[in-house]
Amino acid sequence: MNIILSGVKPTGIPTLGNYLGAFKSFAKMQKEMSDYEIFMFVADMHAITVPQNPQELRKNIKNVAALYLACGLSPENLTLFLQSEISEHLELGYVMQSLCYMGELERMTQFKDKMAKQETSITSALFTYPALMAADILLYDAKYVPIGDDQKQHLELARDLAVRFNNRFGETFTVPEGIITKTGARIMDLQNPTKKMSKSVDGDKGCIYLLDPINVVKKKIKSAVTDNFAKVHYDVENQPGVSNLMTIYSAITEMSYDEIEAKYAGKGYGDFKSDLAEIVGDEVSKIQEKYNYYINTKELDELLNKGRDKAKVFAQRKLKKIYHKLGLGRY
Repeated sequence: MNIILSGVKPTGIPTLGNYLGAFKSFAKMQKEMSDYEIFMFVADMHAITVPQNPQELRKNIKNVAALYLACGLSPENLTLFLQSEISEHLELGYVMQSLCYMGELERMTQFKDKMAKQETSITSALFTYPALMAADILLYDAKYVPIGDDQKQHLELARDLAVRFNNRFGETFTVPEGIITKTGARIMDLQNPTKKMSKSVDGDKGCIYLLDPINVVKKKIKSAVTDNFAKVHYDVENQPGVSNLMTIYSAITEMSYDEIEAKYAGKGYGDFKSDLAEIVGDEVSKIQEKYNYYINTKELDELLNKGRDKAKVFAQRKLKKIYHKLGLGRY
């Protein structure tokens, strides 16, 4: 069985960047790769590497699960579950730690960035979470893992650990391959287009959340920074703000950059941003309509229960084989 697997941390409301860079592509892959099993999970264990409010975390977990579906994933070909409800993730995470070297974890860019921002209160989980991430992937023998540019390093570690285990104990794990979407793979902050749109950045004027009121969504687009060229042209180096808006435009409408440039030739940024505000507002409105359905019905819990039970069978069977090869247990 060929599996495509991905997970999202419930550390806040997903953003437009999450949608265009990941969620939207998940739905597209599900349609185009219908012969694959789609495993999507809420990475709630990863969320607690930093302090969380329990009530907010529980709410965010369900929000992320509902938004997976609201953003286009079909329940018909989907195994949707919570990471924390499959204890085998944590067990295999410890096995991966036993294979992983300190130097490998120290080189992880995301850990180094967080170390630079926080002088104290760094948890050991922030250091070791790439091992758990590898376990998330390898536990289900995922063939493909949709990733952003900033996740390449973590996938490479998962691949290295799979090969390392296979070499020591015999063929056990599928070595996963990454899938990086070409369009909309990296949406930047609307106020600082040199940084990725992120829910972790202080202030939210540059970040559109998928549950923002629609009037707020439109206002954020209209107030996005541009430049003094007054020309709709894709040039990341010299016109990063406009280029970012064009990326959003293209990712939603599927128009090429050349087509967008031609449409707004001779026009200022006002027309372009006004049109884009309506485009983004309409897209987010559709997502919110579906979200409101799933978050207010029993269907979401039913899907999570079904996904949990199916993932548990896979995970138990795999971990039993791994423990046997390691020599753990009595048999």
